[in-house]
Amino acid sequence: MKRFLPFFLLIVLASSCKSKKSYSSKKRQTHTVTVNTTAKPSEEAKNIVKYAKTFDGTRYKYGGTTKRGMDCSGLIYTSFKKHNINIPRTTSDLKNAGSWIDIKEVNVGDLVFFATKKNSRRVNHVGIVTNVRTGNVEFIHASSSRGVMVSSLAERYWYFAFVQARRVL
Repeated sequence: MKRFLPFFLLIVLASSCKSKKSYSSKKRQTHTVTVNTTAKPSEEAKNIVKYAKTFDGTRYKYGGTTKRGMDCSGLIYTSFKKHNINIPRTTSDLKNAGSWIDIKEVNVGDLVFFATKKNSRRVNHVGIVTNVRTGNVEFIHASSSRGVMVSSLAERYWYFAFVQARRVL
C-alpha cells in the first residue's frame, strides 16, 4: 500500500489544469458559437495573444511558465506579465479575475474557462481567445497531451467543456 501512495499523489497532481483528450482545431467543426464580431480587439490584447502564440508547440509541464514547459495558467500568467499586467497565477484564482462576460461578447484577449473532468463543472482549464469570427471562437491553451496549441470552441469536446468567459483587460 505504501508503494502506491506516491504514485497516487503524482496522478492527482498531474491531473490539475489539463485536458484528458487531445483535440486539434483542424478537426471537423461540430458546433456553432454565436458571437458578436463587430467589436475590434485592442492593440494590447493583440500583443498579448501574439506573445502567447510564441509558445505554440511548447511541451506541457505542470507549474511551468517558460519555453521549457508550460501549463495552462502559466501560459496566461506569462503572456499578461510580459505586458505588465498582473493577474493571478492559478486557474482557480483566474476564474474570479476580471469580469464575467457572455460568450457572445468575447473578444481577442479574453479568457475562456473549461471543466475537463468527466461529470464535473468545476473549472480546471483556461485559455486566451486568439480569434473571433462568425460561428467560431479560437483560443490558445496548454494541453497536457499536446502542449501549447490553438483549439476551437466549435470542437465538440471544448464546446461541452466550456464553463465561462472573463475579461481582464
